[in-house]
Amino acid sequence: MILQALNTYYERLAADPDSDIAPFGFSRQKISFCVVLEPDGRLHGFEQVVSEVVNGRPIPKSEIVPGQNKPPGAGINPCFLWDNATYMLGRVPEGREPAWAQNRFEAFRDRHLAAEAEIDDEAFSAACRFLEQWSQPQLDEHPELADVVQSFGLFRIRGEKFVHDRPAVQAWWLRQIDAGADDVISGMCLVSGKTEPLARLHEPKIKNVQDAQTSGASLVAFNLDAFESHGKAQSYNAPVSENAAFQYATALNRLLGDRRRRIQIGDATTVFWTDKPSRAEQIVPSLFAGGHAQADDPEDGDRLESIRAFLDRLRQGKPDAACEALGDPGTTYYILGLSPNAARVSVRFWLTGSLGELARRLALHVEAIEIVGLDEHPPILRDLLRETAPAKSGWPDEEKIPKPLETGLAHAVLKGLPYPLAFYSSILRRIAAEQFVDHEKRKDWRRAMSVRAAAIKAVLIRNFRKEITVALDPDRTEPAYRLGRWFALLEMIQRDALGRDLNKTIKDRFYTAASATPAVVFPRLIQLSQHHLAKIENPRWRITREKQVQEVADGLNSFPRRLTLENQGLFHLGYYHQVQALYTKKDAQDSADADSTPQPESE
Repeated sequence: MILQALNTYYERLAADPDSDIAPFGFSRQKISFCVVLEPDGRLHGFEQVVSEVVNGRPIPKSEIVPGQNKPPGAGINPCFLWDNATYMLGRVPEGREPAWAQNRFEAFRDRHLAAEAEIDDEAFSAACRFLEQWSQPQLDEHPELADVVQSFGLFRIRGEKFVHDRPAVQAWWLRQIDAGADDVISGMCLVSGKTEPLARLHEPKIKNVQDAQTSGASLVAFNLDAFESHGKAQSYNAPVSENAAFQYATALNRLLGDRRRRIQIGDATTVFWTDKPSRAEQIVPSLFAGGHAQADDPEDGDRLESIRAFLDRLRQGKPDAACEALGDPGTTYYILGLSPNAARVSVRFWLTGSLGELARRLALHVEAIEIVGLDEHPPILRDLLRETAPAKSGWPDEEKIPKPLETGLAHAVLKGLPYPLAFYSSILRRIAAEQFVDHEKRKDWRRAMSVRAAAIKAVLIRNFRKEITVALDPDRTEPAYRLGRWFALLEMIQRDALGRDLNKTIKDRFYTAASATPAVVFPRLIQLSQHHLAKIENPRWRITREKQVQEVADGLNSFPRRLTLENQGLFHLGYYHQVQALYTKKDAQDSADADSTPQPESE
C-alpha cells in the first residue's frame, strides 16, 4: 500500500509540467559548482551554483543529473558528467594521498573519453578535451575553488546550458539504461502488477530521514539469509520493478526534501501528502509542526490565510466547513513516519483516510482543548508537547520531550483515540514542579498556563468521560474541582490584602501540596485567609470575597486526604477556571470603582 501510494504520487508529479521531478534513470543532486568551458575545451572559470543564501551561507542548487546517488564504500565509482571535486578535478581531500585522488580523477576522465565517439556531441567533446589537459597541480592556480566545492559539480559551455542536458547526451544515456535491462531478472511487480525487470537494489536511496545515513538508506532491503525465502535473494524477496522502485523512492525523496512537508514526530521523520492536489498538503504539516507560515512571499501568505480559515472553522465547531479549507472531503490523505535502522529506514507508522475524516477528528480535538483564556491559535500537537518539558532560558526545553510521547499524542489526535495517560501524567508533573507555571522562568507563562489547563480538560473529556465546560462551572460539585476554585479565591484574598502585584503568593508555597493532599494544607490556608481578609480596606471587596468562599465551601463536607491523578486534574482545572473568572471580574470591578470616584469640580 505504501509503495503503491508513493508510486501514484510520482505519476501525479510527472504529469505536472511544473513539478520538475527526475525521470527514470536520473536523480536530483545538490550542485554547488560548475566548470565553465570554452567551446574548444579550454577552462573559462569556475562558478558557484546557489539556490539561496541562508544566514550568509550559500545553499547548493538541486539539479537533475544522469544516474543515482553515489553509493558509499563502493570503491572507484565515477558518475557521468557530474561528481565531487575529487573525481572531476583530482582535488585531494584532507587526510588522503594525492595518488588516491588521482586514481579517481583518471577513472572519471577515462569513462567520458570512452563514450565520446558514440555520443558525438561538440559540447561533450569540449568536456573531454578539458579532462585530457587538466592535472592536479592546476588546482593551486584556482584558490576560489575552496569556496565553491561544497557538494557536486557540473560542466557547462560558456553561454550555454549544462552539458548533461544536451539532447545527444540525454539520448545516449537513455540507451545505456535500456541496454542494461537485458541482464536483469524479470517478474511480476508487486506495485504495478505487471511483468517487468525487477530491481535488485531499490534506488535512489532515501535521504533526509533524521539520524539515518546522510548518503541515503533503503526502505526495502534484505541483508541476512534468514530473511530470504523460496530461493530468492536480496530485494527479489519483495519483487518490485526497476521503474516502480525508482518512482516510489524518487517521490519519497521529493517529500522528504520539502521542509514544508517534512516534520519530526518523536523519532519518526514524517511526511504528508494527498492522492490529488489539495491545500491540505501545506496546511496539515504546519499544524503538526507547531509553526505558522510567515508571509515572506505570496505563497506563504496564502498558506497563512488557509491555516487561519481552517482553524477558525474548527473552533466554530464546523468540521465540514473546515474541510473546505483542506480540499475535497473525499480526497485520500497519507501520513508516513520513518525511523533510521542501520543502513535502512523502517516504517514507524502509516496512516491513511479521507480529508473529511481528518477534519472531523481535528475538530473533536480542538473542541476538547478549547478553554477560556486561550488565544486564537489552538494547540494541535507541538504546543501541547512543549508543556511536558521543563523551562530552559525562558522557554520549554524541547529536547526533554520523550519521543514515544510525541508519537502517541499524534496518533490520538489523528485517529480520534484516547490521549496517552503518560501525556496527562507529564503535564501534572510539570504543574507540581512549577506550581502550575513558573512565572519567573517562562516568558510565555500566560499561554503556557492556558495550554496546560486545555490539555487537562481534553484528557478528562476523552479518557475519563467527563463533561467539562470551557469556562467556570459554578454548579460543578466534585470536591476536587471546588477545592481548586477555593485555592484560587484564597490566593486572590491574599492579593487584595497585600497588593495585586504581589510577587510571591500562597501558590508558590502551598499549591503542589494542596492539589495532592488537601486535608493537610487547607485548614492552615483558611486560617491564614482570615488574617488577609482583615487587611482588605475596601469593605465591598471583603464582603464579596467572603460570599465567594462561602459559595464554594457549601458544597464540601470534608477535605479529602489524597486526590487521585484524575481528581488532581479537576483541582487544576477548577483553579484555572476560577482565576480566569476572578481576573475578568476584578478588571471590571476596578473600572467601576474608578468611574464612581468623585471628581473635583472644575473652577
